[in-house]
Amino acid sequence: MTPDGEQQGPDRPEYRVYRSRKGPFSRFRKSDLDGLREKSKRPDKRSDGGRGAGGPHAGGLALPGRPPMYDERPRRQKKSFFRRGWVKWVFIAAAGWILLSFIAFAVSAQLQSMKLDGDARDALSGSPWLLTKAQNILIIGTDGRDPSSQEPGAAQEKRCYEQQARGQAPHDGCPGARADTPLLLRAGGGQFKKLSIPRDSFAEIPGQDAQKINAAYAFGGAALQIETVSNFLGIPIDHVVIMNFTGFADFINAIGGVKIDVPEKLCANISGGKKNGGTTIRLQEGSNTLDGNDALAYARTREDTVQDPKCQLPAGYDDLDRAAAQQRVLNGIKGRLTSPLRLPYNFIKGPIIGWTAPKAFVSDMGMVAMPQLALSSIFAGSSAPDVLLPSGSGPGGSLVISESEKQRAVRKLMN
Repeated sequence: MTPDGEQQGPDRPEYRVYRSRKGPFSRFRKSDLDGLREKSKRPDKRSDGGRGAGGPHAGGLALPGRPPMYDERPRRQKKSFFRRGWVKWVFIAAAGWILLSFIAFAVSAQLQSMKLDGDARDALSGSPWLLTKAQNILIIGTDGRDPSSQEPGAAQEKRCYEQQARGQAPHDGCPGARADTPLLLRAGGGQFKKLSIPRDSFAEIPGQDAQKINAAYAFGGAALQIETVSNFLGIPIDHVVIMNFTGFADFINAIGGVKIDVPEKLCANISGGKKNGGTTIRLQEGSNTLDGNDALAYARTREDTVQDPKCQLPAGYDDLDRAAAQQRVLNGIKGRLTSPLRLPYNFIKGPIIGWTAPKAFVSDMGMVAMPQLALSSIFAGSSAPDVLLPSGSGPGGSLVISESEKQRAVRKLMN
């Protein structure tokens, strides 16, 4: 007797029906019953009438009007590693997480680019396609500080601090902020070169008396600083990045700090030291891991603001030493982002890092150009940083940079 109640006869052998295991999309497939019936009606081409050497049921032969019958379960093919369901979903989830990190970075960069002063944007001449063409990018760190920092010299009002951070010229009774870190990048087209400009370099400032180059930002904001640096070196400035001290520290904290190698023991009091609302750093010779606040203080250190015999900078520490310290911090950031050992951490915190990184600066480069700059900094061949070397002292404690030194540095940067 068959399962459906029919009488089992000699020409009606017992048969079994095996169903394939259901997959995740099997419910959306239509069963091909018509195809099975069509196959069952086709005559067998073998000479024994479709019964085979093993009898009427051997080999899984079809009877008229019936689906094919099999005595043995079909052998399942072993799936490759990448065809297994869980592996596929893991790869999809990882790709989605990386995409989310990229979107967070692009959106945050676009929002930050909208804050840049319009006059500064008009002073630039670059295009958003850095991957195909190398361009000159001026990085400016200002000495403006948020009123909440309680540091000496911090802006008295929030609106004044925002003016400084956006690169606007001083107005409405707000004082200007001096550029703290003029740094020129040649990035894109497979290049990533750096030229550090000492902040005390003696330069002609349009509309003002010749003086230290960093004073241009205090007089006319980012637009005047761009024009001054362009005239100083004789090259166009394509893009600008204005560093934000608070955002810079938050970004370094997001990537888990930075590791830097200090050539000699260092102790310094920044903005009056910790006792006066500033920062005090103590670094040992060799490898040091710094959080955001200490890395920022190290990059800003140029001279002691507090006479403390127990905490002093090395003898002769000057603006050139600070430029070298800033390069160490930048290299430490790059090392954190590219180190294979940091890959799991960076992957897990990818969206947070992507969202936080652009908040460290205000720039004309938005969601198109800024990711390209990030890729250039990571994958392009990065040469050793260059520094303009002074030939002597100028008025008001400034540093004189000879024309031959400027030409040498520009040739190295542009070629």
